Amino acid sequence: MNLFSSSARWAARFFAAWALLGLTSGAWAQFRVEVTGVGLTQLPVIVAPFKGEGLVPEKIAEIVQADLARSGQFKPLPSASLLLDELSRPDWAALRPLSAEALVAGSVTRLANGRYDVRARLWDAVKGQEKAEFKDSVGAADLRLSAHRVADWVYQQMTGTPGVFSSRISYVTKSAGRYSLWIADSDGQGARSALSSPEPIISPSWSPAGTHLAYVSFESRKPVVYVHELTSGKRRVVANFKGSNSAPAWAPDGRSLVATLSRDGGSQLHRVSLEGGDPQRLTFGSINTEPAFSPDGQTLYFVSDRGGSPQIYKMPALGGPAQRVTFSGNYNISPAISPDGRWLAYVSRLSSGFRLHLMELASGQVVALTDTNADERPSFAPNSRMLVYATQQGGEALMTTTLDGRIKARLAGQGGDLREPHWGPVRP
Repeated sequence: MNLFSSSARWAARFFAAWALLGLTSGAWAQFRVEVTGVGLTQLPVIVAPFKGEGLVPEKIAEIVQADLARSGQFKPLPSASLLLDELSRPDWAALRPLSAEALVAGSVTRLANGRYDVRARLWDAVKGQEKAEFKDSVGAADLRLSAHRVADWVYQQMTGTPGVFSSRISYVTKSAGRYSLWIADSDGQGARSALSSPEPIISPSWSPAGTHLAYVSFESRKPVVYVHELTSGKRRVVANFKGSNSAPAWAPDGRSLVATLSRDGGSQLHRVSLEGGDPQRLTFGSINTEPAFSPDGQTLYFVSDRGGSPQIYKMPALGGPAQRVTFSGNYNISPAISPDGRWLAYVSRLSSGFRLHLMELASGQVVALTDTNADERPSFAPNSRMLVYATQQGGEALMTTTLDGRIKARLAGQGGDLREPHWGPVRP
């Protein structure tokens, strides 16, 4: 439990009583994606309307375009008038004035068994040469997922880095006195409620394999850590010790969590095995909370007031001497480590409010990524190229940003207070 902040918003996040039940609700949250900003280098790409997509529930090409634009790596060009599919022979002379570097075209066909065949082809538009082809077969419910897979495929073919559009995010909302946990596509679309309840939840956290969520529920009138299996809806208590149990962070091997427990007095980090047993205490003295693992599982980052104000520290994951990591500013919280181990994202309190910052761990260089004043809980995309966070910008919002802060996308929901985002792994 975070005991540092004088911000009412920050305190409310940790002391609210939000609860998670099961992935059983059929309620949906609708989002729109608004992409703003201009990157230094963006690859111009044409994504032609997929042949047959007018007869299916999802506009495949539009989803692919939005994914690529949100990444900051691509600049989708107008393509509504193009009549192409994966079997076409593009008229390169006619397309050359568009100055595209890549062309994507494809088709979606309903099969006799009710499934959909999704196909695409990628061309190098500069050389006028075929580059790669894509094939997928999905049910109607997974057409959006297939479109995200197309975007992942294009992203990897063009950048050499895996895409993350077929991943999911989790977040929590409060609306009309009720609280909901949501699981959504990486673009915020197709959000499915995991709970609608008068009792709140905090700190949802994806397991490394994306099969479970850990979270803190106050349904027992005290903070208790649960682990929830997404496919079955089953959940179990993993930390319900004397005092508070909060801020769970998964170890990279998925077999244990580090959580903040006050069982011995004060708030200290403990390693909690999912197989049970007595937790292993990792910190002593001061207030220590908000743990975050390095990708290799060898280092634990966390927030402590041992120096007089909340700052981010690191120590061996099994316990040991701690080293201070943040020195810019006198109030730094909410550490998140990129999956490639290169970056630390965190929230720093400035005179104007709470703002998202990014540190390159090797050099210690820090940059502010936002100009908003109520940012919270950053979380990295699985490929380390983007962040999701919650903020206030013309109302409550979830945002994604590229690591240079130049391209931002607002995922604006149907009202309510949006908080606690966490980016999960890519789905197979």
